[in-house]
Amino acid sequence: MLERLNQVMEHIERHLGQPIDVAEAARIAATSEYHLRRMFSALAGMPLSEYIRRRRLTLAGAEVLAGHETLLEIAVRYGYSSGEAFARAFRAMHGVGPGEARRTGTVLVSQPRLSFRLTVEGSRSMRYRVVDRPDFSVVGLKARVPLVHAGPNRAIIDFVRGIAPQTRETLEKLSDQEPRGIVSVCDDLDPGRAEGTELDYYHGVITSAAAPEGIDALAVPAGTWAVFTTSGPAPEAIQNLWRDVYAEWFPSNPYRSRPGPEILRTHLSPDGTEADAELWLPVEREQG
Repeated sequence: MLERLNQVMEHIERHLGQPIDVAEAARIAATSEYHLRRMFSALAGMPLSEYIRRRRLTLAGAEVLAGHETLLEIAVRYGYSSGEAFARAFRAMHGVGPGEARRTGTVLVSQPRLSFRLTVEGSRSMRYRVVDRPDFSVVGLKARVPLVHAGPNRAIIDFVRGIAPQTRETLEKLSDQEPRGIVSVCDDLDPGRAEGTELDYYHGVITSAAAPEGIDALAVPAGTWAVFTTSGPAPEAIQNLWRDVYAEWFPSNPYRSRPGPEILRTHLSPDGTEADAELWLPVEREQG
C-alpha cells in the first residue's frame, strides 16, 4: 500500500498545474477514494486536498519570486480563477501577498514533497480481530463537535459531563450487543479529517432496541468491522492506536476503510489516567 501511495504522490507532482482527479489517484493506489483520503490524512497529518493546495502554492511562490511571468499567468496555471483568489490563498500560506513578495524578495513558506516509508519499531504487536455484523443501531445523545487529533476534546468532555446520570443508566440498560456498555461513536466526518472540522458524536450504546423518546438513533447497516484493542495512558494510548491502525495495520493487511461510524469503547482507571479501549472501524476487503 505504501508503494502505491508513493505512486500517487508522483502522479500529483506531475499534475500540479492541472485539475487533479482524486478518483484517478485512487485507481493508481488500487483502492477506494474514501480509503485513499483517510489513509493520507492519517499518515500525513493533513487532508489530501490541503497537501495539493500547499504544493501548488509552494511552486507558485518560486515562480512569483523568479519574476518571469505575470501574477495572473501564475494564478491561472495553478488553478485560480482570478488574481484576487490567488492573492488570498498565497497570503494565507506565505503570510504575504504575491505582489509584495515579488517586490521585496521575501522569504516564503515551502511544503516539501511527501513520500511514505514503513518503519519497524521493536516487536510490539497489534491486537485485532475482524468480524461480520448484521445491522444494528446506535442509540444515545448526539452533539456536533470539532475533530481534535491530539489531546483532550473539550467539546466532547463538556457534552458528556452534561448528560444526566439517569439518562446514562437508561442507555446502559439498552445495551445488548458488542461492544457492550456506553460507547463513543463518531459519524459524518469530513473525508479529509482536517483538524477542527465537525463530526456527529454519539454517547450511547449498541442495541437492537428502539430509541426512547428524546434519544437519538443512528441506523448502521450490516458490514465488516476491524476491532482493535489497546491499554495505556489516557488519551494518548487511544490517539496512538488510531495512528498505528493507519500507519501499520492497513498497509500490512488486505483491507481498506469504508464509510461508516467509528466506535470506541473505553474503560478508564479510577483516577482517569489509564485506559483500556476497543476501537471498531468499518472495513472491506481490498479487491484483487
